[in-house]
Amino acid sequence: MNFQEIIQNYYFFLQIEKGLSKTTIDAYQADLQKFINHFHVLSMDNLRNINYLQIQDYLMSLDTNYHLNNYSIHRNLSSLNSFFKWLEQEEFIPNNPFELVDRPKIYRKIPEVLSLYEIDQMLEQCDKNDPLGIRNRAMIELAYSCGLRVSELVDFHYQNYFPDEEFIRIIGKGNKERLIPLGSSAIRYIQLYLETVRNHQKPVKGNEGYLFLNRRGKKLSRNMFFLIIKQLAQKAGITKPVSPHTFRHSFATHLIENGADLRAVQDMLGHASITTTEIYLHLDKSYLKEVHKTFHPRK
Repeated sequence: MNFQEIIQNYYFFLQIEKGLSKTTIDAYQADLQKFINHFHVLSMDNLRNINYLQIQDYLMSLDTNYHLNNYSIHRNLSSLNSFFKWLEQEEFIPNNPFELVDRPKIYRKIPEVLSLYEIDQMLEQCDKNDPLGIRNRAMIELAYSCGLRVSELVDFHYQNYFPDEEFIRIIGKGNKERLIPLGSSAIRYIQLYLETVRNHQKPVKGNEGYLFLNRRGKKLSRNMFFLIIKQLAQKAGITKPVSPHTFRHSFATHLIENGADLRAVQDMLGHASITTTEIYLHLDKSYLKEVHKTFHPRK
């Protein structure tokens, strides 16, 4: 088995056994290719000869030559550690040199959040007399009601929409399924979109199952939804940075501000670890004070 075949088998492993999304696999592939190019790796012998000091030099080059921040370097390390761990398990190499490498510290940036008033102002910019305006309103209502990632939103299928039960079904990262309650406002505007727009569109072949389509009958792209959000924010007079992910942050923050259980928010967001969800606690110190006041035995 040559080196390229080994690499291809690793990508199959990520897709089939790990169940990673195409976006995640593409990121792993880019990180690995950068590493391979740096060391001019052509065979397994080249990889076996790479030592700890060379890896440290490579990490320094990610900072000095590629100008990557700690978060990106951390992701590169995770990608490469995953690859070398797999090589070790498959007995292509005797040990994984990345086990000795320290991870750079990551300081979580508190995400930007919209107030309820700002969200209402953006929604009001969607023209109810325009088919695209109705579609945009339905998309934002769904994104905010359920805290969806942008990929989950644009990939959303008809068959996962259950208005009678007031739930949607999402297949998130790692093909993990979660059921998320759906608010009445989101249902109202999705129904309006279905009845007046979507049911009258002829999808391009291969796009029949997607709920949200562009004017040409194809699935809406992530970039197009990003542009839609930017334009609506500008029309609403919002100057803070706004992206599709802002609605996910706002969803989580507003739930916690109103007393939602952190574990429930974790489940709805699809976070593998509750430490990821805990960042939203920093946005509302009053919530922490209220929890302490309510449950601590010495108030």
